[in-house]
Amino acid sequence: MAGSGERARHWRYAELPGVDLLRARYIRKNFVRHTHENFVIAAIADGVEVFHYRGADRYAGAGALALVNPDTPHTGRAGVPEGWRYGAVYPSPEVVAEIAAETTTLRGAPGFVRPVVDDPYSVGLVHQILRAADEGNALAADTLLRVAVTRLLRLNGGTLPQREVHTAGARIAARARAVLEERMTEPPTLERLAADFGTSPFALLRAFRDTYGMPPHAWLTDARVRRARHLLDAGTTPAEAAVAVGFTDQPHLNRHFTRIVGVPPGSYQREHGNAPGRKNVQDAAPELLVPSEAWQNRQQQHRHTSTGSTGRTGLTPPSYGTPSA
Repeated sequence: MAGSGERARHWRYAELPGVDLLRARYIRKNFVRHTHENFVIAAIADGVEVFHYRGADRYAGAGALALVNPDTPHTGRAGVPEGWRYGAVYPSPEVVAEIAAETTTLRGAPGFVRPVVDDPYSVGLVHQILRAADEGNALAADTLLRVAVTRLLRLNGGTLPQREVHTAGARIAARARAVLEERMTEPPTLERLAADFGTSPFALLRAFRDTYGMPPHAWLTDARVRRARHLLDAGTTPAEAAVAVGFTDQPHLNRHFTRIVGVPPGSYQREHGNAPGRKNVQDAAPELLVPSEAWQNRQQQHRHTSTGSTGRTGLTPPSYGTPSA
């Protein structure tokens, strides 16, 4: 991304198990339709992100959060010419369920109801989580994560519906998905797949898209990238991971991995501390995202409107500091 004005860091902090972290600035970035195994809690610091989610374009500007539930197809792109800057945490379903059980009354699988929430205070919490991880402050990172997830579940939480597989089309789609997952490196054609299940290619295509939110070939690419991430986490080289998941070579993996994850596989592996021959350490002096002036003005207004007769606000404003060297 050098020279483009875009930058991104995707990493993990060992003291926050089950949580991925991201800090990025994108201008021309266009995320293809994809899913995540974890929740997405993206705090917009500046600009506007647009993402297609559940049949409509959603807009998240400075002071808002983009919230995506696990295994839910979505895209991502800039909503203004200058792009968008954001920090994100990706807690696993297990982490969110544990927090929900302890701090909320939600039952079943907890998740988010609305994809965009305008809440500058939660935006501040997300950026403080990232800063605490950067500084190696495990107590603060863990505490702030639990506070942020609890707050968002109370503001915007609900029970996720179970995917229905009762219809004939959904059952065929589930069987087709199982075949693609098993034969990831040598998948059958759509025609062959449909013939094996006694249906037509277009009927299978329609059923698969209705059930999983994307056609089989797009789902397969997403699944390959997801499996490649697990291999990279285990220390497999990008070149070996590419072949293992069915891409023709490493450049093929690089292209799709970057379009879905946001960073190249080599960069991803280095930041996650699992590159071959590299110790698992945090990189020094990462850049911190500083909220825009518009965001700070909104936060000041939020504090002003929260001030009672004593002149005190009920919320402690988040501290951001300045960019590191």
